[in-house]
Amino acid sequence: MGLRADRIESLVRDAVDARVSPGAVWSVGDAGGILAQGAAGLLDPARPHEPMRTDTVFDLASLTKILAVWSVAGVLVGSGHLELHRPLGAFWPEAAGRPLGDATAHHLLTHTAGLPLRANLRHHYGTDPADVRAGVLDAPLRHRPGEAVAYTDRAALVLGYLAEHLTGRALAELAATRVWNPLGMTETRYGPLPPEVVARCAPTEFDDETGTHLKGTVHDFSTRLLGGACGIAGVFAPAGDLARFLTLMLSPGSPPFDSGWVGDSLRVHTGGLAPARGLLWHPDPDLGTGGPADVWAHFGFTGTAMWIAPGRRRWAVLLTNKLYFTRERGPVAALRAAFRSYAFA
Repeated sequence: MGLRADRIESLVRDAVDARVSPGAVWSVGDAGGILAQGAAGLLDPARPHEPMRTDTVFDLASLTKILAVWSVAGVLVGSGHLELHRPLGAFWPEAAGRPLGDATAHHLLTHTAGLPLRANLRHHYGTDPADVRAGVLDAPLRHRPGEAVAYTDRAALVLGYLAEHLTGRALAELAATRVWNPLGMTETRYGPLPPEVVARCAPTEFDDETGTHLKGTVHDFSTRLLGGACGIAGVFAPAGDLARFLTLMLSPGSPPFDSGWVGDSLRVHTGGLAPARGLLWHPDPDLGTGGPADVWAHFGFTGTAMWIAPGRRRWAVLLTNKLYFTRERGPVAALRAAFRSYAFA
């Protein structure tokens, strides 16, 4: 497969000029590492002399679900500490006798557990993290586990709680010590961020409380409610660390990934249910140049995205701070589709 980096560069510049996002960083690679990368636009429109750079740190939003939750789950499965198909109530006292008791970690990883669709944690449970945790675990299910697929932030939140129960350690610590540090992802972290890292962060949405755009503070409100670190969101990283992560995914069996975890995650686990899901990853069905599970993706609300295609031995990253301008999804979705088609041509 040839890679036309010039087309990607032009695409990203045009998107920035059209105000899809103030700036963007992109990278495409294979099992050997980065093949091409670039940056376009500004870090912050309010500072017109400061360009977006390839080492800019982004609020990754829901990419946290992959970098922290999916990764830690894989480590726990590989070590025998997590059985994917065992009912949660059979080994997790907090889940026993509650609606989630009959669901499994596999249901959570495939978004088929039947959890409520929206977090709305403060509205339902207040501001105390213990009350939030109890409320989330006690929430009535929308349907019996395994009956339907519906993406919800709560699945990753519960998986984070589960990982903490199984290990007695915080999710942020687990991700750092079991995944990011072994992979050499030296700039991937949950907040709070040191001032020198905040200075390199891409700002996101305007915050009425502070009267400025969020910068180095996680955008997701539920995550902020829980202290800035949970399974939903909260991870910050530059594109280079995501490149390292995805490169190692193309070499399954390399620590910390169990030899079967990556391959098992990147296949459809939801049968005939729609939309199709792997284990937290989802197939990108619109590519049109291969089977429906040929390219796998995950996106973040702040404007972040990453893809991996093991059969093609290629991965791609596109990081934007489109939320600086708007919550509208159409323009960034179009940019992602075009970028993906060039990256995997």
